[in-house]
This record gives sequence, C-alpha cells and structure tokens, in this order.
Amino acid sequence: MDPFNQITGRWPDAARARFDALRAIILAAARDAGVGPLTESLKWGQPAWRPARPRTGSTLRLNWSSEAPDRLCVFVDCKTDLAQRMRDLYPDIAGDGRRVLHLGLDAAADTDAIAHLAAMTFTYHRQSR
Repeated sequence: MDPFNQITGRWPDAARARFDALRAIILAAARDAGVGPLTESLKWGQPAWRPARPRTGSTLRLNWSSEAPDRLCVFVDCKTDLAQRMRDLYPDIAGDGRRVLHLGLDAAADTDAIAHLAAMTFTYHRQSR
C-alpha cells in the first residue's frame, strides 16, 4: 500500500506522474548512497523521506499545491545548507536557497540533480562528521 496515496491521490495527473518518477529517483539515490532503508511518512501533510538509521541524514519532502499548480516543490531542512549548495551546483533549478527547490511539471526533470540532492540530504550528518 502506498503511504502517500491519501495526499497524492488528490493531485492532478501531471503532478502525480512527476511525483512517482521523483520518488523512484529518491529511493534509488538512497540505495546507491548506502544509507540503508528510508522511512516514508507524511510531514506537515507532505510526502517525506528520511534514513531510518539515526544520525545519518536529513529529511527530504515533496509537495504539490494548487497555489503553484505548475510545479512540485522539494523541501530540505532550513537548518542545513542543502538548498544553497543545490543553487550553487545547479543554478538552473529555481529555489529560495534556504529550504525549497521548484521543479516545473512541464519541463524534463534534471534526474541527476535530484539524485544528487537526495544523496546529499540522506548522508548530511555523515558528511558533517
């Protein structure tokens, strides 16, 4: 059973399709980074992933909103430098440099950038040691 269906089942088809693709990238990035299993949950009513093993990494969230129907937003913890690092590495991805990146539904997703963000997020505490 999909733990996110109660939320994403109400999204438009384009948002749900992009979510499904990004979810696969996120899960693969965690596997490739060797962080172990992820906990999938809803945080603030948004699909979220975090390494199940403590002190490994941070939380990554995705959301679609009718207030910005043309994009999905990817959220990282605002107490990290992850969003700013992504802006520095991938200047074509819009965001605030603090906690959110915007991914348009009508453009091809930069799968390498999303995988890189997921890996950096899920290994964040390993990197800082």
